[in-house]
Amino acid sequence: MRSTPSPHPITVVGGGIGGLAAALATARSGRGVTLVEQAARFGEIGAGLQLAPNASLALEELGVLAEVRHTAVAPHRLVMMDALSGDQITELDLRGDAYRARFAHPYLVTHRTDLHAALLAACRAHPAVTLRTGHTVTHAEQDASEVRLHFAESTEVLRAGAVVAADGLHSRLRSALAGDGEPVCSRYVAYRGALPTERMTGHMSRHAASEAVMVWAGPRMHLVQYPVRRGELYNQVAVFESDRYTPDSDDWGTEAELEARFTDACPAVRDALPLISRDRRWPLYDRLPIDTWAHGRIVLLGDAAHPMLQYLAQGACQALEDAVALGHALEQFADAGDAFTAYARRRQERAARIQTNARRFGEICHLEGMGATLRNTLLRSRSPQDFDDISWVWTPAAPSPAVPAGSA
Repeated sequence: MRSTPSPHPITVVGGGIGGLAAALATARSGRGVTLVEQAARFGEIGAGLQLAPNASLALEELGVLAEVRHTAVAPHRLVMMDALSGDQITELDLRGDAYRARFAHPYLVTHRTDLHAALLAACRAHPAVTLRTGHTVTHAEQDASEVRLHFAESTEVLRAGAVVAADGLHSRLRSALAGDGEPVCSRYVAYRGALPTERMTGHMSRHAASEAVMVWAGPRMHLVQYPVRRGELYNQVAVFESDRYTPDSDDWGTEAELEARFTDACPAVRDALPLISRDRRWPLYDRLPIDTWAHGRIVLLGDAAHPMLQYLAQGACQALEDAVALGHALEQFADAGDAFTAYARRRQERAARIQTNARRFGEICHLEGMGATLRNTLLRSRSPQDFDDISWVWTPAAPSPAVPAGSA
């Protein structure tokens, strides 16, 4: 038997891509939802992101794919290049018959702010969604019927029927519930940004015009490039391992290290470096997978549940998959606790596999010497229509049947 729903709406903590998607999915399941965000206004920082077909499917299920496609680019190819020699290693054809036969949805690249804006607009337009900014959750208390959220800005206590913790890499709610310590620093750092495409010259202008996702793989470093926002902007991300990393210092991953690490890169990569934004450096973190996302009436989602390194370009994609799975579970179960258990059961194994494989792909991308030579030799033999190794990442698991909590 299904239990009686709580009279209080579900609350989502965190107004990033994962949180907005979770709020929208919750509302579309027929529930009232309140989203609380600590910033004074909604916004997203960063540059471009890649949306593999699993993410495009999720956006379609959330009702925002058409809006995202207005500004996104559908690249023709995904290309891996050798950052030292400038030679092509391998590519995937993202527009051909083999791709369309394997995947029903497009591979897209977009600016993070454009995706965030589309999700925010959909939430604002939905009558079941309430958005509240300037609310920093400090801690939560729960019992069998509700969760009580406390905030840094006031003595207000928000009573929620259940809570979705989408509060990111440094999730306070995860820290209180999972108790697995701090995120793990990979010793890698990223410099990223998007600039007007017309500023790209020489080698870079030819790559920009190709509408390809370019991945330049090198020893302990790589560069990613692709167009966003209808091709008007060109996104660039330079990533490298720092030799100066220490956990108790912020003096590592500097611009000087960036230049030194890319010294031996080919002209096309070297030409790109001066145009990469230096306004902010982004240390790269992940965590080991955990066994439990659902804690009574609180559940983790997105980076709060499964922060991953970016080497499979699946961070945002997996948060979107989470949101859709959460919405399906909330449709199946009246009690949010049962829905959370079903959602976690469906999502944990797949997200954990992608987390761990993202680390492995990063190791392959950053091979040196003979390891890089063997990688290049093996990958050059691949056909641009061969998706066997990546299809499991780009194809989400089919929805599982409803199973009440405790019955399996």
